[in-house]
Amino acid sequence: MSFKKFISAATLIAATIVTPAIAGDKIRIATEGAYAPFNMINADGELAGFDVDIANALCEQMKADCKIVAQDWDGIIPGLKARKYDAIIASLSITPERSRVVAFTDHYYSNSLTFVSGKGSTFDPKALKGKVIGAQRATIAGQYLEDHLGDVATVKLYDTQDNAYLDLSSGRLDAILSDKLPAYDWLQSEEGQAFEFRGDKIDIDDKIAIAVRKQDKQLKQRINQALQAIIENGTYEKINAKYFPFSIY
Repeated sequence: MSFKKFISAATLIAATIVTPAIAGDKIRIATEGAYAPFNMINADGELAGFDVDIANALCEQMKADCKIVAQDWDGIIPGLKARKYDAIIASLSITPERSRVVAFTDHYYSNSLTFVSGKGSTFDPKALKGKVIGAQRATIAGQYLEDHLGDVATVKLYDTQDNAYLDLSSGRLDAILSDKLPAYDWLQSEEGQAFEFRGDKIDIDDKIAIAVRKQDKQLKQRINQALQAIIENGTYEKINAKYFPFSIY
């Protein structure tokens, strides 16, 4: 093969690789599938939740052919960088560390942190010495515990939010620190009714956004335009009301 033909072939291959992220005709989207009510596996074995509904609404607005896949939380950003998919819609907080390796769209909801403990328990967020507190690993809540409370309480981190709930329900934790919105949803469940929010919410100005690769500027722009459109046309409000009786934007 001549050098000229080699260059042409390489260019064609490169164009084929980046087309889904740039053109947006076919977009692969990752979510976790273990973070109810934002992303979860429903009774039919399908991905569902607020994040999934937002993803579908954005794809419809962009007239894009989208495929939504499940990805374990710890590998979700590495998977994006490895081109396994083109975007992450999985309740991903904007942080300086993440912003160094991915590009974030405009936010699509806001978050705060809160402690959850058993109803009638003696747990006091202002007296944490000797307490065992859980959170999901590689999350804002987990990082907050390690950074601010690790020298006071025993911190236990879990691979999923569900496993943190399980240990709380089993009495192996005094409390969990959680994003308020998924915890609100869990408290409505049969299992969660024995628990309640404790103390004031921790407002960390946490904004949740969609992540794409830094070079996929056109895809980021298209998603931002679609997000603004579904907010303006009422689609976002309908999705919000499906999961929460108050605005989470």
